[in-house]
Amino acid sequence: MRTARTDRRGRHEKRLAYAALALAFATSPTAAQRFDAISPVTGQPDNPGSGLDTAPNGLPALRRRLPDGGSLDGGRASPSGDTAGGDQIGGDSLRSPLSPPIPAQGQTQPGTSQLDTRATSGGQRTGGSSTAPSNLAPSALLRNRAAPPRRLGSATRRITQEITQVPPPAIGLTPIIQQPVVGVPLPPQAAPQFRPILPLLANTPALGLLTPGFILGTDLARPIPTDPAYAPIGYQVGSFTILPSFAQSLGYDSNPDQTSRQYAKGSVALRTDAAVDFQSNWASSSLQGSLRGAYLETPQNEAASRPAADGVVRYRLDADRDLHIDAEGRFLVDTQRTGNPNLQVANLQAATATGRPLLAVYGASLGATETFNRLSVTLRGSIDRSEFDNARLSDGTIINQADRNLNQYSLQLRTAYEVNPDFSPFIDILGDTRVYDLRRDQNGIRRDSDGISLLVGASFGLLRTLTGEISAGVQHREYVDPSLRSIDAPLINAALVWSMSPLTTVRLTAATGITETTIPGSSGILTDVATLEVQHDLFRNLSIVLGGSFLRNDYQGSTIRENGVSATARLDYHLTRWLTLRGTYIYQEIHSTVAGASFSDNTLLFGVRVNP
Repeated sequence: MRTARTDRRGRHEKRLAYAALALAFATSPTAAQRFDAISPVTGQPDNPGSGLDTAPNGLPALRRRLPDGGSLDGGRASPSGDTAGGDQIGGDSLRSPLSPPIPAQGQTQPGTSQLDTRATSGGQRTGGSSTAPSNLAPSALLRNRAAPPRRLGSATRRITQEITQVPPPAIGLTPIIQQPVVGVPLPPQAAPQFRPILPLLANTPALGLLTPGFILGTDLARPIPTDPAYAPIGYQVGSFTILPSFAQSLGYDSNPDQTSRQYAKGSVALRTDAAVDFQSNWASSSLQGSLRGAYLETPQNEAASRPAADGVVRYRLDADRDLHIDAEGRFLVDTQRTGNPNLQVANLQAATATGRPLLAVYGASLGATETFNRLSVTLRGSIDRSEFDNARLSDGTIINQADRNLNQYSLQLRTAYEVNPDFSPFIDILGDTRVYDLRRDQNGIRRDSDGISLLVGASFGLLRTLTGEISAGVQHREYVDPSLRSIDAPLINAALVWSMSPLTTVRLTAATGITETTIPGSSGILTDVATLEVQHDLFRNLSIVLGGSFLRNDYQGSTIRENGVSATARLDYHLTRWLTLRGTYIYQEIHSTVAGASFSDNTLLFGVRVNP
């Protein structure tokens, strides 16, 4: 019982203490000066507080006259309560920027804030509810609770939330095609890349009929990519990028006929070149091509004027992920040199051709490649046509070369295995048959033949500095006519590009083939060709190209042998992206065991090249 009464007494004392504390807080001056902010509902102060009135702008303001009889002035006060002027400070510092200005003396409205921090001479405070002499400044609570300025404007109805994330489309259904930007140089990897002309002619029957200078010049016509700042821009036509070019050169040719020294006749040389490269910009499949044509005009030796052209167009169809179909069309046009042993027949060595007969080789291929994981199998069929124009000799005799026209049909099977993305060894098996338009040539010999070759090689891109492919093997050709012996010979083909440094690039090509001939007793010509060229950039816009080529013709079943070499030096100075100054020197010679078939030639040309 005593414990219960003790607990009740303690609780009663706590309640009395709380009541006393609440009463003391309610009667304190600080609590009397409290006022609340503007009500968001009525727009008026919820509790202006003691000694405060509501100003016209709705904000709390100190009263002008206090209940104890004191009065406010502008910095000084008089016992009678009249204002005597002076700077108005203190009260104005608590005014809102939106409050109306304080009226002039005599026009003061009730409730206008004119709070001063000074006291009147009677010791009365100029503001607040307290009149104690020591209360000379507004309380900290009043300074901190000054109402903020009223907001302007009206409520918005605009949507303030938007979708910031959009789910990406299905790439498999809607592939993204990136179009190249016109006006920006094409990256070297995006530019059309074509194999040199030699691998294309390695299996044709006209490889050995070309001069080393023509072979080297044809390979040099496909320039190594230059500095991107001076690379051609090209034109965007639909989904294709087209790169045209035009060159005009003037110089001197010491032996444009490419005949023996006793018949050589030099002339001023005018050379015109035109080319166009194009490539598609499709998401899948591709179509690209390179077409070139040139004409050499020798005004002082009209018989030596001649055209030259070559081109290749390729199309790749991506049937599905593992199967793509390839189609290719190609052509080459050149002229036969007048000292060619094939034109000197029937003991007409003393009589030479007065003009350069045309030689044309053109064909097409169609193939398919199926990929089985790392293993790929390619089956490719080709048709090539070789045509020879008639030759006119100096004594008026016309040599009919219709018996040299033929068609070649070939089938190639390649099996490759990708060890890694930079190295893929392969095995090639190639079979072909050559069929002449005439059953027998002018000597009564049937020259139709069948051939087969086997090559082992690899395509690679070692550290992106050495790219290309190389292969070696053997070939066998069997002739229909029993008087012609079969030919067995090694094969070497190569097309390599070595980026020695950012300023120096080396390119090597090589090819081996069997060229057709009409020399009596000879089955064919075993031909080996190689070219080497080095390009070095002296400056960003100045590059030098040094090149050389080698040609060897071995007439099987005959004593005729030909060895030819060619060397060139070319200097390109890029004035702008589309204009280049060019100087070229070419030397070539052929030594032959046939009288009158050897020659040497020097050509010097200066000109401009335009990439519009």
